[in-house]
Amino acid sequence: MKALLLFFALTASSLAAVPPNFIMVFIDDMGWGDFSCFGNKEAKTPNVDRMAAEGIRFSQFYVNSPICSPSRCALTTGQYPQRWRITSYLNNRRDNERRGVTNWLDPRAPTLARILQQNGYATGHFGKWHLGGQRDVDDAPAITAYGFDETLTNFEGMGPKLLPLTMKPGDKEPGKIWADAERLGSPVTWMLRSKITGGFIDAALPFIDQAANAKKPFYINLWPDDVHSPWWPPVAKWGKTKRGMYHAVLEEMDRQFGKLFDHVRSVPALRDNTLILICSDNGPEPGAGSAGPFRGTKTTLYEGGTRSPLIAWGPGLIGKSKVGSHNETSVFAAFDLAPSMLAMANVAKPAGITFDGENMAPVLLGQSGASRSAPIFWRRPPDRKTASATLQEPLPDLAMREGDWKLLCEYDGSKPQLYNLAADRGETTNLAAQEPGIVTAMVQALRDWHQSMPPDNGAAMGGEKPGRNSKTK
Repeated sequence: MKALLLFFALTASSLAAVPPNFIMVFIDDMGWGDFSCFGNKEAKTPNVDRMAAEGIRFSQFYVNSPICSPSRCALTTGQYPQRWRITSYLNNRRDNERRGVTNWLDPRAPTLARILQQNGYATGHFGKWHLGGQRDVDDAPAITAYGFDETLTNFEGMGPKLLPLTMKPGDKEPGKIWADAERLGSPVTWMLRSKITGGFIDAALPFIDQAANAKKPFYINLWPDDVHSPWWPPVAKWGKTKRGMYHAVLEEMDRQFGKLFDHVRSVPALRDNTLILICSDNGPEPGAGSAGPFRGTKTTLYEGGTRSPLIAWGPGLIGKSKVGSHNETSVFAAFDLAPSMLAMANVAKPAGITFDGENMAPVLLGQSGASRSAPIFWRRPPDRKTASATLQEPLPDLAMREGDWKLLCEYDGSKPQLYNLAADRGETTNLAAQEPGIVTAMVQALRDWHQSMPPDNGAAMGGEKPGRNSKTK
């Protein structure tokens, strides 16, 4: 521990004069096993694979929800999304109220972008937001209210946007979807859905260059719509199956990201002082992407819903001995990224802010194989007691990862499932009956966490008995 503290003190000191740049790539609905460098044999992602070969892959990285809006909230704030009543995807007002979730992220929430902005960083958000400003929620704060100097988003955010034109084989003219989102911000640019990731990248590159020319550090989100359904690959790559369409979009997204990666790689001042982080917001849609060896998909608390591939790339920041390495030991999550990047930038946490995330900077920079010290807790989206209309098996309400142990249970602690992930990463053998002491301790900790968080309407919607802090409608 002393060695790690000494390393970090030296690293922070060296970065103080030239703060690093950060690019956060957050892909939509991609599974743990979808990059070819994470085992995909059906599709190729050469541009991402090269980033992994020049950086570090992490196998035990998690997001803090198996669905988009809360996952994005945790990454943005460094806190559990339950604290801000964002526990499922943000929808129209009536549905948000029905599920007990808010209409947008409270602007008073701490955000990594705002803290960095207040400490001299240029900050930009390019891509999906989905933390307020969607459907009939047209009075949400602009994305700039959360600490961004420049933004460009899609139909789920307030501010300038790219909206999708669709083309399929046989079409003579493109169609429009989400046209009503024009009222949520301007200017609006319409472009083919198959090119929109590239559109966000084309907006981000001048922002990056402007900051670099001004010798100003930058932080940007690059959050594509891809690879979320419905899938609209280039017409020439149109597939005949759900999985084929998904892979066509995945490969096209990778191709478009190559422009961003190559640009940063080719400019020495950027290459030597930029950290690029690449991961997914949650597991894959059933029947489309792959969770690799893990059980579950998007919306579930099993590993396939919450475990994400993570790649860290930074040739000037990561030790040469770790280039191309694979970290299979460090257990940490998306809400750890905010305090970690602040530490790398040598920026102090503002007074009055408490992160649920921990500083994992030495791990991200390849100097440690440690894990976060506290457990990771999850609560299912209130509207997802089952994975989907066609997958009707009831899902656990709560989950917890501590060391090698993974526990899932109902709100009241019943129906415990206990897995040793070191021996059973596929969560196939429930050890709850054999390990009653571990179950008792973990259930207590998990329920204490759950009851400490603001409630949503999951208990009522799932037909379960409400917890102490749960409310029904």
